[in-house]
Amino acid sequence: MSSDSRTPSGTGKGKRTRESRSFFEIGGVSISAGARQTVELPVSVLANHIPVSLPVHVIHGRKPGPVVFLSAAVHGDEIVGVDIIRRVLQNAALNKLSGTLLAVPIVNVFGFLNQSRYLPDRRDLNRSFPGSERGSLAAQLADLFLNEVVRRCEFGIDLHSAAQHRMNLPQVRISPDSSARLKELARAFGAPITLTSSVREGSLRAAAKAAGVETLLYEAGEALRFDELPVRAGVRGINSVLHYLRMLPGRYSSERRAAPLEASETRWVRAPRGGLLRAFKTIGEAVEKGDRLGIVADPFGDSEVDVLATGKGLIIGRTNLPLVNRGDALLNIAYMHDPDCAEEHVVDIQDSLESDPYFDDGDGY
Repeated sequence: MSSDSRTPSGTGKGKRTRESRSFFEIGGVSISAGARQTVELPVSVLANHIPVSLPVHVIHGRKPGPVVFLSAAVHGDEIVGVDIIRRVLQNAALNKLSGTLLAVPIVNVFGFLNQSRYLPDRRDLNRSFPGSERGSLAAQLADLFLNEVVRRCEFGIDLHSAAQHRMNLPQVRISPDSSARLKELARAFGAPITLTSSVREGSLRAAAKAAGVETLLYEAGEALRFDELPVRAGVRGINSVLHYLRMLPGRYSSERRAAPLEASETRWVRAPRGGLLRAFKTIGEAVEKGDRLGIVADPFGDSEVDVLATGKGLIIGRTNLPLVNRGDALLNIAYMHDPDCAEEHVVDIQDSLESDPYFDDGDGY
C-alpha cells in the first residue's frame, strides 16, 4: 500500500502515479519525492525548560513503494539498534529508494540519555502501548510513536538487545500466527535464528499488529554496548529486507545465504544455588541434555554445583554476571533436533559477517 492510505485525512494528498508522486507529511512537515529530512516530533519539556522531541528521519523515494519504519532504543539502554540504523542511513543506495523509510534510532529519548531501560517514572515503554495522549509520560510517548510513525507504515523492524548484564545471539522473533509474508521477511533478514514467540501485551509489536502493521523484532548483543557482529547482522538484515521489498535497487537472491534456523521453544537454565558462576559455554554453542554448562561455587572454593543443560539445542542468550543467586537465569537454550548443525550454521554466518567486504572500509559505505 502507499503512504497515502496510512496518512490521516486532511493532508490534501492526491493519487500517486509513477509520473507524479505527492509529498509525505509528518509532524506538519511536507517532504517531497526524492528528498530526505529529519522531523522533530515534540514530546515534552524537561524541568529545566529544555524541550524533548522524537526525531524521525524520513526518506521519501521518487518512486512509489512500501512505507517501512525502523525503530531502536524503545528500551533506552538497548542501544545496539541506534548504531544499526545509523549505518543503514549511510547506505548510498537509499538515494534510489522506492517507497518511504521512517527511521527512528532513539524512541525512548529519556531512557537513552539516562542509560536506563525505563522512562523517568520507571515505566517500561514496551509495556505501555497503544498508549494515550492524556496518560503517563510513557503512555503519551507510546501514543505519539504509534500514531505518527507506525500507523503510517505497512511494515516495521524493531531493534532490541538483551537486558543489562545479558547477551543475545542475533535473532529475529515473530508471533505464532504471523502471516506467510512476515515469515518470508524473517527469512530474508537472515539472522542466525528465527524464534516463534508470543506477543507481549502492551508491546510495540502487539500494538502494531492490532493496527495492521506487521513487525519483525530483532534481538542481538547486550545493553549499553555496540557489539560489532550483532550490528553487522542487523545492517545486513535490514538491507536484505529492503531489497526483498524492492525498495532498494538490485535483485534479491534467496541463494546468497542459508535460511535461518527456526525454533519455537526456548528455556532458561537457572542457578541451582547462589554463588560465583563459571560458565563453560556461551551463545552460539550446541548442547545436549545433561551437558555440564558451568559451575556455581562458593567464594572459598569449598563446594561447587554443576549447571546442567535441560535439553538439546543451541545457546541463544546468557548472563554476563558471575555473581548469581539461586534461580537466576544463566543460559537460554533454543531447543532443536540437530544442535551441532545449528552451531555450524551460526559459525558460518559469523565468518561471513567478519569477512564481508561491505563493512571493510569504516562502516562499509
